[in-house]
Amino acid sequence: MKSIAIMGASGHCKVVADLALLNGYDDIVFVDKNPEIDMLGEYPVADEDTDLDYYIEKKYDFVVGIGEASIRRKVQEMLESKGVNIVTLIHPAAVVAYDVEIGAGTVVMAGAVVNPGTTIGKGCIINTSSSVDHDNVIGDYCHISVGAHTAGTVTMGDNCWLGIGAIVSNNIDICSDVFMGAGTVVVKNLTVAGRYFGIPARRLK
Repeated sequence: MKSIAIMGASGHCKVVADLALLNGYDDIVFVDKNPEIDMLGEYPVADEDTDLDYYIEKKYDFVVGIGEASIRRKVQEMLESKGVNIVTLIHPAAVVAYDVEIGAGTVVMAGAVVNPGTTIGKGCIINTSSSVDHDNVIGDYCHISVGAHTAGTVTMGDNCWLGIGAIVSNNIDICSDVFMGAGTVVVKNLTVAGRYFGIPARRLK
């Protein structure tokens, strides 16, 4: 039996649970701070405050199913401090090149494509039908949203969010803590943290 505890109890967690099932896990539990939730779909929800240590002692694998990057980072770092096994989950319908390096806790969803020479940090979400082209460097706790795409040789810092359908052109550097809204097109380097929207991307002041 393969057992996994998914931190959180949200809609994104349901997608992560399906991903875990497709990766051979047959014992799946959510762990959340809301004691009033006891089921999410067909899976039980345990109380983080009272039950987390049980799943650690039972040597469950762990992954964080929280969409918000700052919270995802905080929870994953807490798990790291406890020495648990944080897994990477890749959907069988994703295409990931042989030499791609992916950090612990990253999830790669159905239809995603990650091309050769790319490095993806820990705790990232490479969402449904997105693509990360060759020789990208994607930092920790980034989210490449549904249908978003990066061209070749893109470097993206930590805690970035590339919104639904957004596009980053080739040879672009993006600093950490950048939010790029849905449909945004990035055609030049983004060197200042903040929220960017439009075609081409402009920072919201």
